[in-house]
Amino acid sequence: MTNAVGPRAVFGVIVPSTNTVVEHDYWTARVPGVAYRAGSMYIPDPTMADDAGFEALLVQIRAAVDTAVRDVLTAEPDRLVMGMSAETFWGGVEGNAAFERRLRERTGRPVTTGASSCRAALHALGCRRVAVFSPYQPIADREVGRFFTEAGFAVTAVTGLRCPTATDIARVPDERLRATVAALDGPDVDAIVQVGTNLSFVALADRLERELGKPVVAINAATLWHALREHGLPDRVTGAGSLLREH
Repeated sequence: MTNAVGPRAVFGVIVPSTNTVVEHDYWTARVPGVAYRAGSMYIPDPTMADDAGFEALLVQIRAAVDTAVRDVLTAEPDRLVMGMSAETFWGGVEGNAAFERRLRERTGRPVTTGASSCRAALHALGCRRVAVFSPYQPIADREVGRFFTEAGFAVTAVTGLRCPTATDIARVPDERLRATVAALDGPDVDAIVQVGTNLSFVALADRLERELGKPVVAINAATLWHALREHGLPDRVTGAGSLLREH
C-alpha cells in the first residue's frame, strides 16, 4: 500500500544480508514518490569460492527467502522486487517462471525478478546477440547462459569474475569491470549484460554505453526499470543507462 514517503508505490525489495548495493542503486535513482522496504535473507557464510561454495550459498538463500518475504510484507508493499539474481536464473526460463509463481501465490503481489527484467530489457532495446558477465562461479554462469538461450537470445559469451565471497562482490573495482566488458565486446555483440546484484555497475554501465555505442545493461537498473514500468510508472531516470532514460 502507498504511504506518506511512497505515495505512488512502495516496493518490497528482497536482498541477501551481504548485499549493500541494491538499495543504494534504487535510492540513487531518486524516483519521486516511490519508496523501498528491504527484506533481508540471512547469509551466515558468504563463501562462494568454487562451485560447491556457490551451491552452499544458494542453499542459504533458499532457506532464508521465505522469512525475508514474510518480514517485508509487514510494510504492505505494492510489489516485490527480487534484489538477488542467481536464484532467478536457476532452472532456465521455467525455473524463473516457477519461482515467480510461487511468490505471487504466496503473497498476492506482482513480482519482479532479475531474469525476467533482463529479458524484457533486451526486448525493449531491440537486442538479440548478448554477452554476459557475473561475479559468479561456473556452475551459476551455466544457468545464466541457459536462461538467456532458452529466452531466445544468442549468447556469445558468459564470463564469471569468480568472487570468493558474496561480500567481495561489492569490492570489485571499476577497472576490472571495464576490462571485462572490453574483453566481451565485439562487432557481433548487440548488448553487454551484467548480473549479480551486489556488483556496483549502474553508473559505470551508463558511461560505457556512451563509449561503446551500444546497450550495457546493469541488472539493478533493469529490475528498477521493470518494476516501474510494470507498475505503470513512466519516470525517466538519468545516469543509470539508456534503458531507464529512454524506455
